[in-house]
Amino acid sequence: MARTPAPRGTRAATLSDVARLAGVSVATASKALNGRNHVHAQTRERVLEAAAQLSFSPNSLARGLLAGRTGTVGLLTSDLVGRFSLPILMGAEDAFGAGQVSVFLCDARGDAIRERHHVQALLSRRVDGLIVVGSSTNPRPPLADAVDVPVVYAYAPSEAPEDLSIVPDNVNAGRMAVEHLIACGRTRIAHISGDREYSAARDRAAGAEAALEAAGLSLVGEVAYGAWEEGWGRAAAGMLLDREPDVDAVLCGSDQVARGVLDTLRERGRRVPEDVAVMGFDNWDVLATGARPQLTSVDMNLEELGRAAARALFEAIDDEHGRGVHTVQCRVVVRGSTASAG
Repeated sequence: MARTPAPRGTRAATLSDVARLAGVSVATASKALNGRNHVHAQTRERVLEAAAQLSFSPNSLARGLLAGRTGTVGLLTSDLVGRFSLPILMGAEDAFGAGQVSVFLCDARGDAIRERHHVQALLSRRVDGLIVVGSSTNPRPPLADAVDVPVVYAYAPSEAPEDLSIVPDNVNAGRMAVEHLIACGRTRIAHISGDREYSAARDRAAGAEAALEAAGLSLVGEVAYGAWEEGWGRAAAGMLLDREPDVDAVLCGSDQVARGVLDTLRERGRRVPEDVAVMGFDNWDVLATGARPQLTSVDMNLEELGRAAARALFEAIDDEHGRGVHTVQCRVVVRGSTASAG
């Protein structure tokens, strides 16, 4: 189609003009003109024809504006310590780096007022989207203020079902952990976990019990809920051995709890893994590799979770916003604390 130059003195054509002439949304017109995927060939051709007819040809400097982007995103965390948020942020930044996106990082420190301030500051910088990283896997309220850019919740899901959340699959993680212990020849498996108020603790326990049931086994005693601390692991292991001296494996809700369990087993003269296998959660390297023997643990794949959140935000920015809670698979990292029973 021949290009019709705009008459001198008339307003230059805009992306909205192209979209209107092609009969598509502005987002679709943007994707078609930028050669992005998920645009039907006929639709792309119609947009290109409309752009030619209107003499719409943005220069390279304007392409970011054409796509409706500033090339920046905000990452908002509530985890001051950073034990769980930092790997997520690293994974997200890796994914954003591949797309040449700049990242603004803000720490709300678990304070709702501070969080609101950071959100407004990020929006004032015209970020293209936000990733909100929680400090636990418990559901959290959605952002307090209306936000006109895509938001992805990572680690802690939003309470609002219409929001998009990316979380670790803790139920399947518990199942994988027990399946590993069973594969090591263990049949008398106990579970010592952390605070019952944490959804991660309940989900991991549910997965563990499901795997035991599928194998025709039962948990030794009840799930022992307590604190995410070595002290609780030591105390709970002592009570467990008093009640169930023939236990041959202990699945722990965290690596900290597992370190405490190892202490008590050593004090009681139980060899690990010959007499009792011990397994943790979170694969906290300094704890897992510093234990004696080194601790088998379930890695939550937090960097991959961050990359998945970034990919989800990319798609949302491209007007392909998913909804609901999506899970990322965990993995078992095998070390010396769960060698096969002889």
